[in-house]
Amino acid sequence: MHVLKKFLSYYKPYRKLFYTDMLCAVLASSVDLAFPLILSYLARNIFNKSPDQILHTIAIVCAALLGMYVLRYFCQYYITSWGHIMGARMESDMRRDLFYHLQRLSFSYYDRNNTGDMISKLVSDLFDISELAHHGPENLFISLLKMAGAFVILLTINVPMTLILMVVTVLMLIYSFDQNRKMRAVFYDNRVKISGINARVQDSLSGIRVVKSFANEEIEKRKFDESNDHFFLSKSDSYHSMGRFFAGNEFFEGLLYIVVLAAGGFSIVNHTLRISDLPIYILYINIYTNPMELLINFTEQFQKGYAGFKRFLGVVETEPEIVQKPDAKPLTHVKGDIEYRHVSFAYHQKEGNVLEDINIRIPAGRTIALVGPSGGGKTTLCSLLPRFYEVSGGRITIDGTDIRDITLSSLRNAIGMVQQDVYLFAGSIRENIAYGDPEAGDAEIEEAAKNANIHDFILSLPDGYDTYVGERGVRLSGGQKQRISVARVFLKNPPILILDEATSALDNESERHIQQSLEKLSQNRTTIVIAHRLSTIEHADEIVVITDAGIVERGTHKDLLKSGGIYARYYNMQFEGLEQSEGFYM
Repeated sequence: MHVLKKFLSYYKPYRKLFYTDMLCAVLASSVDLAFPLILSYLARNIFNKSPDQILHTIAIVCAALLGMYVLRYFCQYYITSWGHIMGARMESDMRRDLFYHLQRLSFSYYDRNNTGDMISKLVSDLFDISELAHHGPENLFISLLKMAGAFVILLTINVPMTLILMVVTVLMLIYSFDQNRKMRAVFYDNRVKISGINARVQDSLSGIRVVKSFANEEIEKRKFDESNDHFFLSKSDSYHSMGRFFAGNEFFEGLLYIVVLAAGGFSIVNHTLRISDLPIYILYINIYTNPMELLINFTEQFQKGYAGFKRFLGVVETEPEIVQKPDAKPLTHVKGDIEYRHVSFAYHQKEGNVLEDINIRIPAGRTIALVGPSGGGKTTLCSLLPRFYEVSGGRITIDGTDIRDITLSSLRNAIGMVQQDVYLFAGSIRENIAYGDPEAGDAEIEEAAKNANIHDFILSLPDGYDTYVGERGVRLSGGQKQRISVARVFLKNPPILILDEATSALDNESERHIQQSLEKLSQNRTTIVIAHRLSTIEHADEIVVITDAGIVERGTHKDLLKSGGIYARYYNMQFEGLEQSEGFYM
């Protein structure tokens, strides 16, 4: 009932369309029901009259039927066109709600789910839901109306025969409900398996350069074949279920005709049924059984749409882990004084803490560097500041205010991030830089590019700032993409800056350009740096060494060298040309 209520709620904005569609369905069905009645009336009362009376009546009846079928034409046109438009609008609303909700979900949701599966829910699942939204109520309403109308008319012709007919119909319904129950799980499994294919394809194509560099096309083919075979087996199960469902219902339809023929013959022999009424009765049997076929088709449609809608609800009813308080206040006049007080964090409650009792103070305008072994929690510590994840214990404050008391938009607008893994959207260089401030003009965009040391390179391109960067910026080098991402942050102009290994994957020349840009970007901002090369953080106001045991060292570059601890040991190793040792990555 919960699923049904949620589904019906999407009809509310289109009630007029829906009611008009149902009215048209009633009128079209009435025309279909009327024809055998008119034929029965003519056979009983007119065809035994004089030729003139017959022709006169036929002319009137034909004119009336023509008007009825013209009406039916417009009704059918409305049902087919505007009925589908209503379904498409509902599909659009659901897709909007799903996409908007995906934007609200926390990073943890994306850590657990595959992009290909989400795309499947946005596209293929919603198409089935759209078809159900349009055809479902209409087919169900028309079918029930025609069956009820035909049943009442059949009762007026012969009650005993119709009651026997009803017994067969009840048996047919029992069989249908039983098969329908079995089909529900199969169709849901179909949705899951096709999502698996989409996820596999998305994963393989996104990493196509890695696939080809390792010559692992055959491995990807085998992985795809595995998902494809699982989907095929699931589809086979669904077709077996459909086969039993359709074949069983066809059998019961045939049984209806056998019962009518046997009961009709018996009634004629007993003079309880006129011979002329039997063809009319059989004609109404057709009207009675055709909606059954419509209902049978609707069942398949319903199961597909129902399975898709359940998966849709599975996402839109997922509560975001990061929720803004109702009384949250916007962060204004940001100085950038940051403090981590007894902060602990675990990705999952059942797992141990990644961070335990972390205490760090970063005065406004100062730069702090985080270094330590890979997996020590440096990036996680930075991700807690903009509330990409929620602290498990303790609190983080900006200018003395707990970040949980700040509106999410103002909090994240106050923080700029430059990461090692740069994401550029498919579009132009101008659009990607403007992502930092969509309201910025061309002059501001170009100024940001100059600050990021990328302006001259952009002008050297044939299309300049309108150059298309390709999917994920594939047409640009790593250093060029990184400088565009730096320009994006320059344009955003945040008071707080996070640099997460921003130069670790670059060549020396690119690193030099970007390091100059980052130093300029860091001026007069509170800056947190996660460093790979220790030489780039020598001038940080404080360096914090984080390992699995928590904060093990802290101080200035000179102080840490003098202490001769972990930092000094690895700095000397890097100075000697060793970039890494014993799993220690900066």
